[in-house]
Amino acid sequence: MHFKQHFDIPADLTYLNTPGNGIIPRQVHDWRRQREVAFFDLKGSLRDQQADLVNSVRQTIASTFAAKSEQVFCTPNFSFGYSTLLDRLPRTYTFLLLNEDYPSLNYPIISRGFAFHSIDITHHVEEDILQAVKKYKPDVFILSLIQYITGVKIGLDFIKTLKATFPDLLIIGDGTQFFGTEPFTFQDAGFDAIGGSGYKWLLSGFGNGFMLLGDRLIELLETQLRDIPRPKEAMWANKSILQTFFEPGHQETLSHGTLRQSLAFLQSQGLENIQQHVQHLSHIAHEELNNRALLLPEVALREERSTLINIQVSPTRYAEFMEAGISCFPRGTGIRIGIHLYNTEDDIHRLLRIVDQH
Repeated sequence: MHFKQHFDIPADLTYLNTPGNGIIPRQVHDWRRQREVAFFDLKGSLRDQQADLVNSVRQTIASTFAAKSEQVFCTPNFSFGYSTLLDRLPRTYTFLLLNEDYPSLNYPIISRGFAFHSIDITHHVEEDILQAVKKYKPDVFILSLIQYITGVKIGLDFIKTLKATFPDLLIIGDGTQFFGTEPFTFQDAGFDAIGGSGYKWLLSGFGNGFMLLGDRLIELLETQLRDIPRPKEAMWANKSILQTFFEPGHQETLSHGTLRQSLAFLQSQGLENIQQHVQHLSHIAHEELNNRALLLPEVALREERSTLINIQVSPTRYAEFMEAGISCFPRGTGIRIGIHLYNTEDDIHRLLRIVDQH
């Protein structure tokens, strides 16, 4: 698949920094320019169509991830939606966290004073999670599907097994480093809630994100809010009570519209095709780096691997990589890369040549 043709990437640049932020497709970039001009046309009506635009984005998110539109909440980023969700949960709830998970997941639990336990991420993290749930009996388990430093991926099949084994456990996920790399079906994924920001693998720039809430969780939250009066103003007549929390004010239509356009682009390319492409390249990269003993042990010992890789070379080589045209980022004990649809085998080989120079 020639995905790269849809992106304006200079010939002397190998872009591997998607875990930091992804590249907007050319056609979406063109749409943004045209939208911006039309939006500020004083004779136009786009500025009066915010609600319609957001609802169309909601429907596109729902169709992309096999959710119902009433389960989708459009937010400026994952962190806003996640914090809003936490503030609606009972204060007596206890949590299970993963050490060194994304700060936007763990710190809001700490700062709000929730009781929690946490476990390390090892190469057998799924078994560790099962044992921790049995031992601590948390009300909620929080996780990133793909860890932002190490690239460790918690398998979707495991989430389904965990939910089937502990049906009363609320499972809340961050899919920011996952969405856009393979198909995802919310209805049978095992998550009670999962969200993401659009600026990484969804190729949508800043200022957009979403939360997907399962029916059971929606019922729980609405029960918590049953004594709160509903808004009576006409402009909020069609808002659900949860939308007044997750979507409380105006929405930046250019940002959310970009998410809609990028999701449509990903759908047009086929998420199954994208998955096959990135898994092929990721396999090559993992094998080559493993042969050089440059993978983290918790990754090298696992069968399921993600498209995010932390190369175990000194982070001090970051400037060298950038000067050689390798866009990446220092994280943890190494240099982090990400392999997405616009990458090619040539990109992997160019990266390896720079890795081998030291």
